[in-house]
Amino acid sequence: MSRAQLDKRPGDVAAMFDGLAGRYDLLNDVLSLGQDRRWRRVVARAVAARPGERVLDLAAGTGTSSRAFTGAGAQCVACDFSLGMLQAGARKPAPRVSFVAGDALALPFENQVFDAVTVSFGLRNVADADAALGQMLRVTRPGGRLVVCEFGHLPGQRLNALYERYLSAALPLVARRLSGHAEAYDYLAESIADWPAQPELARRIGAAGWRSVRWQNLMLGVVAVHMARRPGGPAPA
Repeated sequence: MSRAQLDKRPGDVAAMFDGLAGRYDLLNDVLSLGQDRRWRRVVARAVAARPGERVLDLAAGTGTSSRAFTGAGAQCVACDFSLGMLQAGARKPAPRVSFVAGDALALPFENQVFDAVTVSFGLRNVADADAALGQMLRVTRPGGRLVVCEFGHLPGQRLNALYERYLSAALPLVARRLSGHAEAYDYLAESIADWPAQPELARRIGAAGWRSVRWQNLMLGVVAVHMARRPGGPAPA
């Protein structure tokens, strides 16, 4: 299987995830020690989807995260550019979830059509994260919400360096045993190390036009959930 590089060419990233589609959810569960379920619950609370709302879940993969947004009666569009992931997800249909192929740099949606846009562990894989944040702003209604769940950095250089060394050694080893695709998890470790820390990501979200940017660290910052709003619309309740 080919692996993506840090230049994140869309075709390479899509091909890499196509190869993982069959065991992607299992790998996530094992590699996170089951914490991915807790992270999805935190994201769902932050999105706070209400009856009748439309939620866009970007980099949705098999749609596991998307299903969490429909419990209160919202509609969710699970969008990804990996056809293998979408096909795996569509084999497990869910009420009020639709699967759409799309690139975060050129979203196939009209302006201001979603009440909330969220992306979990996918913004890091986009070649131009700032442009993607602008696309998310474009398709969100005034007053709508943004929720970005992504790997972060631990406090202190020494602690963070130890964590990154653990990632580079442990992730490929476990992935090789479970899927035979260790090279994809080499990329994962490298892309986490290359990703900006939480304050810098918050700055970039604000620079894209979002307002009221804040974040919540999970597991000391191993994962961070950034939240923001599109300017305009009624004041939040």
